[in-house]
Amino acid sequence: MRPYVWFLAISIVAVIIVAAAEKKPSSELGPRTSVERSSTTTASDNLIIPVDGITANRLKSDFNDARGGGFRVHHALDILAPRGTPVRAAVAGTIRKLFVSKAGGITIYQFDRDEQKCYYYAHLDRYSDFLREGQKVEQGDIIGYVGTTGNAPANTPHLHFAIMILPPTKEWWKGDPIDPYPLLVKAPVATTHASAPR
Repeated sequence: MRPYVWFLAISIVAVIIVAAAEKKPSSELGPRTSVERSSTTTASDNLIIPVDGITANRLKSDFNDARGGGFRVHHALDILAPRGTPVRAAVAGTIRKLFVSKAGGITIYQFDRDEQKCYYYAHLDRYSDFLREGQKVEQGDIIGYVGTTGNAPANTPHLHFAIMILPPTKEWWKGDPIDPYPLLVKAPVATTHASAPR
């Protein structure tokens, strides 16, 4: 074969490999959930508790608790669960930022579909396989796993879950915090269906 034919063949194979890598099926994010909702649930309350196996009666309001030696307010909800418990997207939307920080450890910033709110998941043990920035997720998709990264106590695995109303500029690191607790205590129960197609 002539050199340009080899080059063409290798280029075609490379394009196919790159396209296949970018087009992972969303089912590889993990099994979805089905959600039972009451008829009184509104669109703005369209959340699920983002940690597998956790029911509303196990949540404890700690939004206004002091942190950092009393120098800051928590402005989130800690959801205790065993290390490695799946963390699910509380709403449908887009993974805006995957970030590792000293305080939050392994974190995810997710925007809702309308880009009005940002959902923050911190202290993760790891991300779900194939999760990437800019990826669309459906409510109930597995996006990570409970852990103790960042400043979380090593013997207290939990998800630090926060909700922020985004500013008009849509910066993922800014926003006005709102208390997740009252929204999650009336959230529907999510049940896993491992074979749910996507």
